[in-house]
Amino acid sequence: MKKLLLPFMLLLVLLISACSSQSAGKEEEKEAPKDEKKSETITYQSETGPIEVPADPQRVILLSGYTGNVISLGVNIVGVDTWSKNNPTFAEELKDVEEVSDESLEKIIELEPDLIIAGSTSKNIDKLSEIAPTVTYTWGKVDYLTQHIELGKLLNKENEAKKWADDFKTQAEAAGEEIRAKIGEDATVTVIEGYDKQLYVFGDNWARGTEILYQSMKLKMPEKVKEMALKEGYYTLSAEVLPEFAGDYIVFSKYADADTSFQDTETYKNIPAVKNNRVFEMEGNGASFTDPVTLEKQLAFFKKSFLGN
Repeated sequence: MKKLLLPFMLLLVLLISACSSQSAGKEEEKEAPKDEKKSETITYQSETGPIEVPADPQRVILLSGYTGNVISLGVNIVGVDTWSKNNPTFAEELKDVEEVSDESLEKIIELEPDLIIAGSTSKNIDKLSEIAPTVTYTWGKVDYLTQHIELGKLLNKENEAKKWADDFKTQAEAAGEEIRAKIGEDATVTVIEGYDKQLYVFGDNWARGTEILYQSMKLKMPEKVKEMALKEGYYTLSAEVLPEFAGDYIVFSKYADADTSFQDTETYKNIPAVKNNRVFEMEGNGASFTDPVTLEKQLAFFKKSFLGN
């Protein structure tokens, strides 16, 4: 009886072992695609030429102010520039994200990024490229909607980026039609900002809502603004000449700690837009971004300011 049992037991052990091997093999097959997906790359046509970047980036560092674009596309961020970190618009999303700069290379290495997004004027691009694939953009080279789509391509989320751009353009243009119908097709709008002790006026592509007001809504800027700020994007002026630049409406990007004593002068108080209560004060901190998170907030502000809704 024992002689009969031995071969049977041996056969049973072999069968169990074979089944276990097959199960383990299937598990490996299931896991393999995930591992492969993590290691996949795509070729992105950047300003400086083609570059291999992760198809599914998991640890992105931003040194360029495109933070809101990446947030809106649902990609994980591990490090940002100081302007992004201190932007109240992103406070919740960036509360656990490290502040870095193009000079804090050791800190960037510790964060183990798989993608770095920087500006074309950022320092140490070559060194950053040794840490992770580094893509740079030139501010203002393309319009604000195209810029978001480009970031969508980089992050392998082009469809999502295009959908947002199309939807936002439609909303902003519709709001522009409403506003022009209310204030008149020839009414002018001036965008100014008080920062530190300086006063600025802006063209149509220097954030502070200018892209929305002038490009999408097709509101007009005063001739003096067009002459001095349109080409360069902005113009520094004194409070004494502000009346020359003031439109029928003024959007004032205002920092809490800026010198705004000029608002107490008779020169300012006698500007028609001021006398007619047509100055709309907007939070300056964070207004210098042109990403979906910021733009949606600004669009809501303009609709409320001009239309009351």
